[in-house]
Amino acid sequence: MTYSIGDISKMLNISISALRYYDKKGLLPLVNRTSGNIRVFDDTDVECLKMIECLKNTGMPLKDIKQFFEWCEEGDSTIDQRYELFINQKKKTEQQISLLQNALDRINYKCEFYRISKENGTTNVPGLREELAMRFLNKDTENDTTDK
Repeated sequence: MTYSIGDISKMLNISISALRYYDKKGLLPLVNRTSGNIRVFDDTDVECLKMIECLKNTGMPLKDIKQFFEWCEEGDSTIDQRYELFINQKKKTEQQISLLQNALDRINYKCEFYRISKENGTTNVPGLREELAMRFLNKDTENDTTDK
């Protein structure tokens, strides 16, 4: 099955300009072209684009993504490099997830704090900060002075 750049853009929710940019940067070396020089994508290209977006979403620079695909082209002699690349990216992604989880916990704390404060008409509800900190932050909030 083949796809136009517009088909791919809709299918993967990637802008046409981004697809052209990836191709220009050499991230899609296997994309075929018609005699009129129009890009024609196939299922292999779709999988490559999914991997590009996956790695990009974890913060990997395009130059490193390109390196990964170059290693893939080189074959089994680069398995160690590819493995290390993914181990390192996994660690970075886990750190990002942890940071975001902490941020989400604090946001959930604030949502609940302000929901209850709104019901009570004041942010000065006895014991509320401590109760919510135990539920959402799992620590005390002595330094949390942003509630007023």
